[in-house]
Amino acid sequence: MNTDTSTMQADRPDIITTEIEAIKYYRKMDEKDTVAQMIEGKYVLVEEFYSNGLEILNELRKNLLLKHQDKSFQGQRDYRNAFRKASHRLLLKVKDNKLTVKKGPDSGWLELLYPDVSEFYIAFPEVQGMNSSWQWYKKGLEVKTLDLMIHPYYGTYFPTRFDHLKLFDKWLKKYDGAKSNAIDIGVGSGVLSFQLIQNGFENIFAADTNKNAIIGVAEENKRLGFEDKITLNHGDLFENCDVKADLIVFNPPWLQAKHDLEEGIDKAMYYEEDLFPRFFEQALEHLAPEGKVVLIFSNLAQVVDKESTHPIIEELRNNKRFRKEMHLTRDVRASSRRTKRRDSRENEKVELWVLAPKVKK
Repeated sequence: MNTDTSTMQADRPDIITTEIEAIKYYRKMDEKDTVAQMIEGKYVLVEEFYSNGLEILNELRKNLLLKHQDKSFQGQRDYRNAFRKASHRLLLKVKDNKLTVKKGPDSGWLELLYPDVSEFYIAFPEVQGMNSSWQWYKKGLEVKTLDLMIHPYYGTYFPTRFDHLKLFDKWLKKYDGAKSNAIDIGVGSGVLSFQLIQNGFENIFAADTNKNAIIGVAEENKRLGFEDKITLNHGDLFENCDVKADLIVFNPPWLQAKHDLEEGIDKAMYYEEDLFPRFFEQALEHLAPEGKVVLIFSNLAQVVDKESTHPIIEELRNNKRFRKEMHLTRDVRASSRRTKRRDSRENEKVELWVLAPKVKK
């Protein structure tokens, strides 16, 4: 089944289309008082200049950092949640796909994602996110393991570090098994599928629960000429898949969720408790007789929380479905070679696991 993206409505930020009661914020108004009212639950509408909203968000950060001084992983998550809740009460008005404030960014997503709405209010951080996404989408992101540019669609995970892709590329170049069919679970921006194609795989079934990922990879397939090689499916894991694969690849989220997940990027970052058991159970049914499962993972969860379990190790230890054939690791480099990361992620390693089904006696 190849999902028809021509009729698919992309997921987009929530908007307000009715008139609402909001404090109108202009320059030289009391920033601290305005922020206090946002925290209490009142909407604030940015007037005049886009930069006025930036000033309010800066004041909000100062306010919340005084209350959230716990630097632990959980403490920082609590701060981010509080910031997100309050900052989404800071609104901008959009009319005819343009911001009504002066000197605001022009994001093409306002036109592409809201062709059916002429006037609405949207949270300031959502506009920031769309603006950043639009820049990546238009400019493109160079992926050196692919030697090409990708153009990630709005609301789709894309890599900002490439150690895990280099690890996969190194393994793929030595892989000497069959290359007729592969399955890419959680296709995201399409990078693993593109790596598979460049290494000789003929047909790929690529799935994702994120509609925007499917729409984005469909666009990339047209641009790169991969339409005949990649079959896209909007669904959960192996839903609608009747392929027996020589290789199943999965770059799952690396952290277990302790909150209710939202569609999109949230599900690319965090996994629910039942994700891995469901994946392994279904993967076994979709492997060719000599097929292998490759998982790209990280020890990040164990680095930030030593009590955290490792879902792949748990599968191998507790079930009789798979055996470990190979386990490769690679250090994660800091974003800049000129700075040494001193945060809680300095001991992080990316991992590549190759699993084969256990032979039934």
